[in-house]
Amino acid sequence: AVDNGLTIERTGDERVIALAGNPNVGKSTLFNALTGMKQHTGNWPGKTVANAQGRCHTDEQNYILVDIPGTYSLMARSAEEAVARDFICFGQPDAVVVVCDATCLERNLNLVLQIIEVGAPVVVCVNLIDEARRKHITVDADEQLDGAHPQTAAPRTTYALPIEEAVSALVPILEERLCGALNARWLALRLLEGDTAFLSTLSAVLGYDPTTEPSIAAALAEQRVELARKGLQGETLRDSLVGSLVQRAQSICKGVVLYSSRDHVDRDRRVDRILTGRRFGYPAMLLLLMLVFWLTIKGANVPSQLLADGLFWVQDRLTNLFTYLNAPIWLHDALVLGVYRTLAWVVSVMLPPMAIFFPLFTLLEDVGYLPRIAYNLDRPFARCNACGKQALTMCMGFGCNAAGVVGCRIIDSPRERLLAILTNSFVPCNGRFPTLLTLLTIFFVGTGGGSSLLAATLLTAVILLGILATFGITWVLSKTLLRGKASSFTLELPPYRRPQIGQVLLRSMLDRTLFVLGRAAAVAAPAGLVLWCLANITVANATLLSHCADFLDPFAQLIGLDGVILIAFILGFPANEIVIPIILMAYLSQGSLTDVSDPTQLLAIFTANGWTPLTAACTVLFSLFHWPCSTTLLTVHKECGSIKWTLLAAALPTAIGILLCMALTAIVRTLT
Repeated sequence: AVDNGLTIERTGDERVIALAGNPNVGKSTLFNALTGMKQHTGNWPGKTVANAQGRCHTDEQNYILVDIPGTYSLMARSAEEAVARDFICFGQPDAVVVVCDATCLERNLNLVLQIIEVGAPVVVCVNLIDEARRKHITVDADEQLDGAHPQTAAPRTTYALPIEEAVSALVPILEERLCGALNARWLALRLLEGDTAFLSTLSAVLGYDPTTEPSIAAALAEQRVELARKGLQGETLRDSLVGSLVQRAQSICKGVVLYSSRDHVDRDRRVDRILTGRRFGYPAMLLLLMLVFWLTIKGANVPSQLLADGLFWVQDRLTNLFTYLNAPIWLHDALVLGVYRTLAWVVSVMLPPMAIFFPLFTLLEDVGYLPRIAYNLDRPFARCNACGKQALTMCMGFGCNAAGVVGCRIIDSPRERLLAILTNSFVPCNGRFPTLLTLLTIFFVGTGGGSSLLAATLLTAVILLGILATFGITWVLSKTLLRGKASSFTLELPPYRRPQIGQVLLRSMLDRTLFVLGRAAAVAAPAGLVLWCLANITVANATLLSHCADFLDPFAQLIGLDGVILIAFILGFPANEIVIPIILMAYLSQGSLTDVSDPTQLLAIFTANGWTPLTAACTVLFSLFHWPCSTTLLTVHKECGSIKWTLLAAALPTAIGILLCMALTAIVRTLT
């Protein structure tokens, strides 16, 4: 159960344990290991943006574990840091387990010291011990840190200390409840810093002005005298406190951390000079993007055909069943040729590419490359008055624009979050790849077994156009409807890690592939029924589908398309994968979706219906720039809570697509 609130419902003698820590220290992975849950984890910061809770049981005690967002400090500067701070201070946990990264313990200790200062019972869990050993780092925390110190290697298969023992280490320190035990001096310092958000939350929890509390009032008076003596106030006070914490962390680490070699640091820096350098950073991104697309194209063709053959074999068995039951022909056609056939087409087209693309994408994430993409693109986004984290959400959009929209939660600024949401669909999702690849291959690569490398290159060029449009529209919006300056943000570049192939495959299939496929199938099934009705209900000797295509044809001709192509995009609103099948169904005057997989036959059908390379180019452009699918728009509305912004998210790419197609058509027709 995921919840942003502070209330935890206990049953019996359950103890509430908060799992805290810096981003990307294996906190969520430890949470999953303890609770058996499947919180998404990854080798980049910002994966956890809300509290998640689960239960864990030992021989001695029952626990409710709360995985709170990663934070560097209780002096919150972002929404997720405020969520973490508020739960530690006001969520009444019995103890706080602070998960630290053994490879950079000094930085992690800043948070440990702050939580100790709050007055909470603390357990320091030094994680990633196995990674520290590979980097020749030795950590001996037993004598230097307060609290218990289980050492684990949660994100890997080998544990420095069994999980059961790590949990059992909590038992001796669970005698004191945090509720009502906040340190008065710590509260006084937060109030003197002028942290209005914290003061508001504190007042709401207490139900009265906290400055009237005798202990807090006394601490305030004492700290004012001390600060006046030192000449500190406001931000100066914050800087002084941070500096003090840093010095204490350095002092502790001198006694507990031993570096026998720093070769790993030099190696990571050498790799970063290539992947994030000005000279090679962008070419490396393009080559990796092209490689991912090439592998997806190369590997998806055969599985797609096998899956289609299997699903359409099932269709034949369903037909036999309906015949055996003496079902009416119209019922068979509506359910089998309409609903099932559309569903089978979407699954056979979507599943194989996603089953390749998502694991490759997750692999880049697990290795630690995605945050470096955000680093590379931070400067272009900053020039557009946007946030560099938008690069991460844009990358998510390649798999599914709906997932990319949800990922925008990692952006702190509401203005910049809205910019990322409105422009996420400018990069094509996995559902638009089949249309793009089919047209690029048969019209611009060749039908006689054309090079998949050339197809991947052309697809990369099309996607680059989408990325450039993202920058352009972001800049325009930031100068008009969403004026403002780019905010700064802290982005930790995680270490390069050996990918966990098994977890990558499992996570990409369960969290992404099947999830996205399920949502597409849910809208494709009813869409199949609508399609069948349009293709089979006749009015004035023509089907409803033909009437709609004829009505749209004059406008479609202006933008280099025809009425059939335009109605196919409109009817493909539930799922972009069915655009090409709808076009074929209309051209061939079929009452159901038609499977034509041979490239030569496809080209013959298109050219017989008046297609030219200009038609194909305009269809590619319109496929890249048109309204997002229904799932994405529903997600936009859920995230924004506004019809206005949802309509704008649909109108922006559509307007760009119409203008580009119209301009290209006018230029080509003028020159020819």
